[in-house]
Amino acid sequence: MNETLRPTPEPRSAYPVLRPIGTRWSDNDIYGHVNNVVYYSWFDTAVNSYLIERGVLDIHAGELIGLVVQTQCHYFAPLAFPQPVLAGLRVGHLGSSSVRYEVGLFAGDGPVDAPCAARGHFVHVYVDRQSRRPRPLPPPFIAVLESLK
Repeated sequence: MNETLRPTPEPRSAYPVLRPIGTRWSDNDIYGHVNNVVYYSWFDTAVNSYLIERGVLDIHAGELIGLVVQTQCHYFAPLAFPQPVLAGLRVGHLGSSSVRYEVGLFAGDGPVDAPCAARGHFVHVYVDRQSRRPRPLPPPFIAVLESLK
């Protein structure tokens, strides 16, 4: 994403992986759409569940954990319960111990060619669970991340 220009919604095809996200009654706010803070939870859920399923992240006992150091979201259209949501995932930048994940959120019941309702990013710095110091990403982790480029 080029942040110097006005952000625009992107198509599903801009993301190599799409993950379903369920909405909940409690996600809606008084205005009848999903509250903005929920989008960040969806970002985390989509990325971390993908990494867990690929066997490179163990949130309970793994030595490596990801800490969020930056996040941003641009909103283009509302989403609301009970609407299904699809989260598109990609890696925008891969460093030795950090990753910029980019996520597009789509109405899961909308047309395939519809643009995202929101898009954003967050940066994880991967650290040792005990010392909280940055650690280089291991080769299997890098291989999974490369598939998201």
